[in-house]
Amino acid sequence: MRKYELVCILHPDLDETAFNDALDKIKGWVGESEGVVDSVDNWGRRKMAYLIRKQLEGQYILLNASMLPSATAELERKLRFLEPVMRYMLVLVN
Repeated sequence: MRKYELVCILHPDLDETAFNDALDKIKGWVGESEGVVDSVDNWGRRKMAYLIRKQLEGQYILLNASMLPSATAELERKLRFLEPVMRYMLVLVN
């Protein structure tokens, strides 16, 4: 198992329920691939440097997770199609 950092920018207009649903879905996908979410850090709403989907703000989340390297491609594929996620970045932590 390797350690990863996943930063997601979610749509700023999500209410608390939709925000938590999207977060639970992401954590569930990590768990499905035999991974473990070590910590979740909600950075809140922040202004972005440029427009993404006609939005100037986004809700930032940092997830620290441990999972198999073979599971990262499937996680990224699922994140790409999750509607509330505007951008994401998955990075290996040494």
